[in-house]
Amino acid sequence: MTRLRKLGTTVGAAIATACGGAVILYSPSISANDYGGGSRLEALRQRVHGPDAVVPERESQQSALIAADKAHPLDVLVIGGGATGSGAALDAVTRGLRVGLVEREDFAAGTSSRSTKLLHGGVRYLEKAVFNLDYGQFKLVLHALKERKQVIDNAPHLCNALPCMTPCFNWFEVVYYWAGLKMYDLVAGRQLLHLSRYYSTKESVELFPTLARKGNDRSLRGTVVYYDGQMNDSRLNVGLACTAALAGAAVLNHAEVVSLLKDDAGKRIIGARIRDNLTGKEFETYAKVIVNAGGPFCDSIRKMANKNVQEMIAPSSGVHIILPDYYSPEGMGLIVPKTKDGRVVFMLPWLGRTVAGTTDSSTTITYLPEPHEDEIQFILDAISDYLNVKVRRTDVLSAWSGIRPLAMDPTAKNTESISRDHVVCEDYPGLVTITGGKWTTYRSMAEDAVNAAIKSGKLTPTSGCVTDNLRIVGGEGWEPSSFTVLAQQYKRMKSTGGKVVPGVMDSAAAKHLSRAYGTLAERVAAIAQDENLGKRLAHGYPYLEAEVAYCARNEYCESAIDFIARRTRLAFLETDAAKKALPRVIEILANEHKWDNSRQKEELQKAKEFLETFKSSKNARFHDGKHS
Repeated sequence: MTRLRKLGTTVGAAIATACGGAVILYSPSISANDYGGGSRLEALRQRVHGPDAVVPERESQQSALIAADKAHPLDVLVIGGGATGSGAALDAVTRGLRVGLVEREDFAAGTSSRSTKLLHGGVRYLEKAVFNLDYGQFKLVLHALKERKQVIDNAPHLCNALPCMTPCFNWFEVVYYWAGLKMYDLVAGRQLLHLSRYYSTKESVELFPTLARKGNDRSLRGTVVYYDGQMNDSRLNVGLACTAALAGAAVLNHAEVVSLLKDDAGKRIIGARIRDNLTGKEFETYAKVIVNAGGPFCDSIRKMANKNVQEMIAPSSGVHIILPDYYSPEGMGLIVPKTKDGRVVFMLPWLGRTVAGTTDSSTTITYLPEPHEDEIQFILDAISDYLNVKVRRTDVLSAWSGIRPLAMDPTAKNTESISRDHVVCEDYPGLVTITGGKWTTYRSMAEDAVNAAIKSGKLTPTSGCVTDNLRIVGGEGWEPSSFTVLAQQYKRMKSTGGKVVPGVMDSAAAKHLSRAYGTLAERVAAIAQDENLGKRLAHGYPYLEAEVAYCARNEYCESAIDFIARRTRLAFLETDAAKKALPRVIEILANEHKWDNSRQKEELQKAKEFLETFKSSKNARFHDGKHS
């Protein structure tokens, strides 16, 4: 036990240098029960989930930020509208603090929409914990398992448990993976999603028809199946931002911080100068503490405070590709923990298609990262070793790259200090930076950042953290069977050639709306029925015209890219379908936002350029070679 304690302490100390020693690395802390704030929590739930709850208009949100002057500053201003930033805004406002959030692009525009779509409990950390007798890694597993269950419970419409199959090609692998995943079940305890189990070769092929029985002079000996979580990442992120807005935070997307404001002595950050990128208008917002949740771009914010500060981000590129649904069965994923070159590869069903990945290589930080052709080919090569279906480059419907903001000690001489965990630091008074970590633990990361902000600004919240007990908008009262109400009570009224034609709200459309919008899906269905916006936007996909109008009115959807990439996932699922849907999407948005012809042409051009960065077979130059 002494050795375990020492190892855990050593790991913590290594990470704790990541901001020149001025770092706070938190373990899971205060729960809502410690504050006994039951009545406050009920009031919050009513405000967020009440039948009349509607997010404030964008203009009023901007006015609230402008009103935060030197005499009446916000308690906390969050920079960055990704998972961590939106989570921090929600955490802070639900503690009774005055909160603002600004995001240069859109909520989830960066890394948070380009994830693996998994909520994982850290099964690989458990392997390291066991073989290295590393108590620090073991704590990471416990923490991730707790947070995984929390995310699924708080956003049940956007998250689900997914069985993941690990193929075994010798009996040692069968025993090794079975024993390891049984230990994973044991460690999960009450946070367990479902028990893992072994399947014979025959059973495995029945469950996953495209799984190869033989390959590379090996024969399949069976598979071990375990469960992790899966999510619709950008919709979860948008849900967090909208929940924060409903709770009272002033959230503003397409608003860029151009500089930080210091006090007269130049000793402390007291606000930010912000540019509304939709209008070009600039304004100042003051806050007692600023939380920098800029993800891969957090160093650029830190340099606004001190241009000589050492960088702490080691950017890593993660590439994913989308393939047709027949590559994987609807209810089963495939994960290979170690390929022939030691990497992890997976193939998972997601929103009616198959997502495969991933890569992990150093990269440069850019606003619109693009996957390289060799990275796409690597993924195709890797999955082809485990499938009996011909793997073709022409089957790639979409491919994207995301930048993981790994936290690094700027004083280290090697990369050993790069952390997969998160780091919170305040290396300039009034500016708290949170970076690193992963989607699964966004909630506790946000909690840690707000704890640090409270300490920095000597803030006085009215309660402790309650986000472990607060469902995001659309999640309260949702059930998997909720879609039946839509199918039975609503029609899709379609305007065609000047005529309005009634259409059935089929199960595919009803299930999609219920899964994407939760209990608010009826509001979308009502628009489809009452405003004749019931047509599908793209052939083969359940997305409806009504969603464009709904998102413009209720989810701060301010551009065509916001819609095709973050409010729906069409850009990620099939770039060609997204491109074909653009004219109608822009037409509806123009009607909602009163765009002129010039703005509509600009939106179309920007969206097409955006889609060019998704290297599908339609818009990528490649030499098929092996995958022809």
